[in-house]
Amino acid sequence: MGLIASRALRGIVFFACAVAASSAFAHAHLQQQSPAADTEISAAPQALTLRFSEGIEGKFSGVTLTGPQHEAILTGPAAVSEKDDKQLVVPLTQALKSGSYTVNWHVVSVDGHKTQGQYHFSVK
Repeated sequence: MGLIASRALRGIVFFACAVAASSAFAHAHLQQQSPAADTEISAAPQALTLRFSEGIEGKFSGVTLTGPQHEAILTGPAAVSEKDDKQLVVPLTQALKSGSYTVNWHVVSVDGHKTQGQYHFSVK
């Protein structure tokens, strides 16, 4: 009986350590964006808003926007929302024309992990 209890205790401790380690090595994953990924919108947005699974560092995070002819679209500087450190806001300095756009993003979470990705949306 002592051997079974010892193995069970080791299994519980291992599982608890694995759960704790996975949360310590979490990354900021994109959870929501506006305009939403793979959508067609009728009015050009005034800003891009990206929401992540955890807080991000604004100094080390950014977004680039590419237009229908694969040209770079000028934007204002990306900034973390004052109300929510999980939200990155990128003001658009020019009205977007009809066509397909690609958003490339990269962020560093508050715990120092880097993530990146991209998504697409269209303006009618």
